[in-house]
Amino acid sequence: MQGEAAPTDTAETEVEPVEQAWAQAETAPEESSVAAAEGIKEAVSGKNETVGSMVETLDSMAIGMGDMRISLFDVLVVSTVVLGVIALAWFLSKVSRRLVRRFTSLDDTQQLLTEKILTIVIWAAAFFMGIDLLGIDLTALAVFSGAFGLAIGFGLQKTFGNLIAGIILLMDKSIKPGDVIAVTDMAGNESFGQIRKIGVRAVSVTTRDQREYLIPNENLMINQVENWSYSSKNVRMQVPVGVSYEADMDLAEKLMLEAAKSCDRILKAPPPTVWMSEYGDNSVNFVIHCWIRDPEDGVGNVRSAVLKKLWWLFKDNGIEIPFPQRDIHIRSSDQLERWFEAMASEKVTKE
Repeated sequence: MQGEAAPTDTAETEVEPVEQAWAQAETAPEESSVAAAEGIKEAVSGKNETVGSMVETLDSMAIGMGDMRISLFDVLVVSTVVLGVIALAWFLSKVSRRLVRRFTSLDDTQQLLTEKILTIVIWAAAFFMGIDLLGIDLTALAVFSGAFGLAIGFGLQKTFGNLIAGIILLMDKSIKPGDVIAVTDMAGNESFGQIRKIGVRAVSVTTRDQREYLIPNENLMINQVENWSYSSKNVRMQVPVGVSYEADMDLAEKLMLEAAKSCDRILKAPPPTVWMSEYGDNSVNFVIHCWIRDPEDGVGNVRSAVLKKLWWLFKDNGIEIPFPQRDIHIRSSDQLERWFEAMASEKVTKE
């Protein structure tokens, strides 16, 4: 008799289902797209139920764009932060300008340069402060910064070039507010004007006829500039004068010097001088050289004052101011003689 086989345990062990890893994760609470708005909402809701309900109501008014959710409360928070940061930066810039102007040890150019640098630093700090308050991750701006750099390289190249050029001009003091420089308009007419302001993009130059030229900073840095006040504000001007060939030249020169010295704006040192320039067709031409220190007040008015004074001095001393004279010589011809005869006969007939 064969032995019975040992009974086997046919009961199968029950296998518990394995729970997936992502199923074990807690459901993340729905967050606002603006971290600052979420933090303000939690802080306000915990302190005042009324205000908290108002915040919840504003937060419930939202629109969704894909994974992004923007509520009315988010818009209000972002607007408040942006306006607050801009107002703070503007206030700090104004305060910094006032503080810089109190430093009497700095000249006007150094004060203006310091103001510009402080303004750039304040606005840059305000930008990053706003980014931090809004809870924006700077790594998310990597793509934007690349596009912004590309825009600077192409579209905003001139703007940043003028900004850097203005700072360089202020640093080397080749162009500064108050200087008198020569400017040329679109028609090619040259004039002069005084620099009123060096801005972010352009230099403001005002001429004597109150025309204001806005010259890009970059043009003044790379092109030739005639600066009348770079090393000294003294400017020499010329007054041309012509006298008759029959006049007493020594007396004429003496009267020219007297007329120049009578003008209040002409400097005593260096003194005015008179040079004979040429023998002209109708006169002996002289040039009165004189110096002024305030070219921004005009040059033509000084020349006019000298010529007016010289006019009366020449009249009182018998010095003739010549004017162009021409002698006409008529050559005789048969046609001309017949014309004269016809005119004479016509005159006799009328009589």
